[in-house]
Amino acid sequence: MFKATVENLLEKALQERKDLFLIDFSIQADNHIKVVIDGDNGVTVDDCIFISRAVEHNLDREEQDFSLDVMSAGAASPLVNKRQYAKNKNRILKVKTDSETVEGVLVDATEDAILIEWKAREPKPVGKGKVTVKKQANIAYNDIVEAKVMIKF
Repeated sequence: MFKATVENLLEKALQERKDLFLIDFSIQADNHIKVVIDGDNGVTVDDCIFISRAVEHNLDREEQDFSLDVMSAGAASPLVNKRQYAKNKNRILKVKTDSETVEGVLVDATEDAILIEWKAREPKPVGKGKVTVKKQANIAYNDIVEAKVMIKF
């Protein structure tokens, strides 16, 4: 019952703030609530405070003792939501599937798949040496085992 109450409060808060979305939510045995959010325009401290208050101010500590952590997904976290792919267009992703690992620029993110583009060195069709070619892969979300944004400095 406690979990359902917290889920309803989160859902209500996220309906109020359409730019934010839930990445992960859990309640551990000691009533430690952990909420991970992301946003179409990133996540600020104020966004975390908004979600925290929406949950905490509507729960009664007299009835249920709890602790609450609200945090952003983080730059190194794997992408788990289709909206995360859309917000990371034109960034470099490392995408693992069952058969291969591809690292390239996320060109597009549709409802069903992502389009990754990268350059590779391949042997010339005729003669010696190598030539740089542009490659693309259309990868369905169902085929993605893990995808991470590669941060370059």
